[in-house]
Amino acid sequence: MNRNGSGVRGLLLAVVIVTFSAASFSQIAVGISVRIGPPPLPVYAQPICPGPGYFWTPGYWGWNDDGGYYWVPGTWVVAPVGMLWTPGYWGWGGGFYAWHAGYWGPHVGFYGGINYGFGYGGVGFGGGEWRGGAFFYNRTVTNVSATSVTNVYTRTVVVNENHVAFNGGEGGVAARPTPQEEAAGREQHTAPLAEQTQHEHLASQNRQNFASENHGRPAVAATARAGDFSSRSAVSARSAGGEYHAPAMSPKEARGPSTPGNKGGSNDGFRPFSKPSNNGGATNGGSTGNTAHGNESRPNETHANESRPQSESHTAHSPQPKPSAPKQNSHRSSPPPKRPSPPKEPHHKGR
Repeated sequence: MNRNGSGVRGLLLAVVIVTFSAASFSQIAVGISVRIGPPPLPVYAQPICPGPGYFWTPGYWGWNDDGGYYWVPGTWVVAPVGMLWTPGYWGWGGGFYAWHAGYWGPHVGFYGGINYGFGYGGVGFGGGEWRGGAFFYNRTVTNVSATSVTNVYTRTVVVNENHVAFNGGEGGVAARPTPQEEAAGREQHTAPLAEQTQHEHLASQNRQNFASENHGRPAVAATARAGDFSSRSAVSARSAGGEYHAPAMSPKEARGPSTPGNKGGSNDGFRPFSKPSNNGGATNGGSTGNTAHGNESRPNETHANESRPQSESHTAHSPQPKPSAPKQNSHRSSPPPKRPSPPKEPHHKGR
């Protein structure tokens, strides 16, 4: 009897755990769509790499239903061995801007053609590569110290200077995934690390990170270590990536319907940001960063305005907008039209 009772209790406990996990997953699988586009990406320098094994994850605009867009600083994290980070991105479609999740995987997938800088020029990743169990850094586009990081090489990376923060729609990057990116999107992926999620959450707690406060020029644009917004770690933005226009509607009015979540794919579905705080991120957070350095000029990095280069496998390049792309400003106050056309980078180195 006792054995049978224990077995029944164990079975019931398992059912409760499974049910709770399913409920938790269903909450995580609810994505974000917004009627207003994110501001341009700010211009900032990359903090020096803390040491071997660290991987750069670029900054991006997060969303809070109370405060609107807020900046999640770029940061260095210890990468899972053999894995590369595909950044998340905002994409226009169906009358809304929706967030596509970032993920870890063996190859870099599609991230909207967004030029996040520092090796993420819009296609692939030119900031480094795995050689066996060690990560080697391309000193052309990553800020590494030869005294603390010895696994380095130099390779020219061609990019277009572009600070647009979303794909598709008026003013957005007109990029579509390549066959290689589509293949990478079908690979097995790993979710963002716990320190990445915590980093994002802490960013949402600082009012200074909100676009409504910094007008596209955050005081903490990047940090040397995830979650460390102190002056010894933080770098402030040199400038906004473009003119900021205050939205004509409140964040609650701008919020669109929830969308299905993804399971690590690069093109389908969306992953939510951290749950908005009740005070809209108004609580005091990290301090302002140190003196900013320009992120527009990158030593040994070639800037181009022509077609995507083919000779260099690690060359990153932001695709050119197509003439027929819809015309919609990413940071304009007015919402997108109801019937849009189909979606047709001290010694800091700069973004």
